[in-house]
Amino acid sequence: MDENKTVEKSEETNDSEHSSTRRSFIIKAATAAAGVGAAVCTIPFIRSMWPDAGVIAAGTTEVDVTNLKVGDTMTVMWQGKPVFITHRTTEQIKEAQETDIKTLRDPQLDSDRVLQGKEQWLVTVAVCTHLGCVPTVGKGEFGGSLCPCHGSQYDTSQRIRQGPAPKNLAVPPYAFISDTKIKIG
Repeated sequence: MDENKTVEKSEETNDSEHSSTRRSFIIKAATAAAGVGAAVCTIPFIRSMWPDAGVIAAGTTEVDVTNLKVGDTMTVMWQGKPVFITHRTTEQIKEAQETDIKTLRDPQLDSDRVLQGKEQWLVTVAVCTHLGCVPTVGKGEFGGSLCPCHGSQYDTSQRIRQGPAPKNLAVPPYAFISDTKIKIG
């Protein structure tokens, strides 16, 4: 009888080892499947944070300013925002350069807002820094622009001079790729 008991114990041990091995395999397989499932579910979430293809495509804008007369402003679109390109007069440049920056809410020299040697060209994002309206060029007391919604007034360098806007109109990254072509962005 001792022999039978030994055989039974041996069979129980084999069943127990086989069951343990199988259980271990099932746990590992389920864990791997859950990990793959979690990774697959996060891909759309991560992709939703990437910029839209239209935004990427609109990264730069090239503008020919050949026909822009001195004293005029043109509006172009860049990354879905309007941008003013102003061909400033000598008087506008002089006025902007002579303004005491201590009197400005958002102090910035005119020379920091234009490219050296191209001071006659001012490029600014045409979005009021108060609530995002588009200012009207050539209006207001300071010769730059006036936001018709709440009365913010900008000077000939598009720096805030009066009204609720907290900051100057932004200057986007830009460069001249020829004497008459500007690349924004």
